[in-house]
Amino acid sequence: MADENIIYNADGSRSDENGVRIESASTLSETDKKCPNCGGTMDFDPESGKLHCPYCDYQETIPSPDDAPESAQELSFADAENKETNCNWGAQKKAVVCKSCGAETIYDALDISNECPYCGSNQVIEASDKNTIAPGGVVPFKITQEVAGQNFKNWIGKKFFCPKLAKESARPESFKGIYLPYWTFDTKTTSSYTGQYGKDHTEYYKDSQGNQRSKTVTDWYNTSGIYRLDIDDELILATNRHNTAIINGLAPFDTADNKAYKPEYVAGFAAERYTIGLKDGWEKAKSIITGKINSGVTQKIRYEHNADHVRNVRISSRFADITYKYLMLPIWVSSFKYNSQVYQFMVNGQTGKVYGKTPVSAGKVLLVVGLCILAVILLGILFYALGGE
Repeated sequence: MADENIIYNADGSRSDENGVRIESASTLSETDKKCPNCGGTMDFDPESGKLHCPYCDYQETIPSPDDAPESAQELSFADAENKETNCNWGAQKKAVVCKSCGAETIYDALDISNECPYCGSNQVIEASDKNTIAPGGVVPFKITQEVAGQNFKNWIGKKFFCPKLAKESARPESFKGIYLPYWTFDTKTTSSYTGQYGKDHTEYYKDSQGNQRSKTVTDWYNTSGIYRLDIDDELILATNRHNTAIINGLAPFDTADNKAYKPEYVAGFAAERYTIGLKDGWEKAKSIITGKINSGVTQKIRYEHNADHVRNVRISSRFADITYKYLMLPIWVSSFKYNSQVYQFMVNGQTGKVYGKTPVSAGKVLLVVGLCILAVILLGILFYALGGE
């Protein structure tokens, strides 16, 4: 944000042109250091899992203290529920002064990391304050930008109905790596239920003309019982800034393969804070888990009674030992413009899975429809000719 767009208030504070207050933030020393060989900015390298200098290929192992956990720890939801405040991060901004060149950049308060637009230096910012929870872990990138681009090229190449010009305008090298915030929830559920199950049998009878007929009759029985389900890492996207449908298409992520959060892992990548707080995240997870319980109870009744039908099921569930993790998951993001419309696509930074939407060529659709009609006509002619003989 340029200086002319900053408003200096009477109390000494600053705001943007929309009146949004600008807070100060500082970068972390772990990612401020430069390559010891050439002084270049070092990024996290998905291929080696180390810090890497793109200028001289120097690599450095990310330090891990002996007493530090290797992965994100499960935290008590009950304890956090009384502490966490759900801030409106979307209405805040922060100013970051680059320690390499001194330039000041204005960011959304949602951003945890980015790069200085003037010198390219990494700017990994403190990930929490008094009103937020810091990430507990990160699933590091394993897919490089080059591999992501190749996967995308292969993926879009198989889209027959995508116009040729659209395929040519989609550039794999334009991918941007970003870490998105997720909540994971564990819980032990116990559900009591009542319901009815039906078993079919065939009855025979004679109609008014004396002909024997058959019909299916369902006998209904009452049932009740207990159903237990343990949930491990129910994954909830904790931001509403992106296309949820596309992100969901990148699943699954192996959340067990995470590292305890260190700023070095996000060096060179953009990263975001959560906009969906812990409590709201749990409500979303609870809704998904409730659906799994409902499905599980129905299947249990069917299996135990060899039932053909299940109805009138009522369930009362208890959620115990609720724990959570706040994880950052890796995604490669890009987009291309075709016929004045922007199409976004993403690549799972852990598995390489590609998902997105592509334009559809009306010409190719008409061609396929025409060929199908022609095939039907030819088959009809052939059938008629054979029948005529």
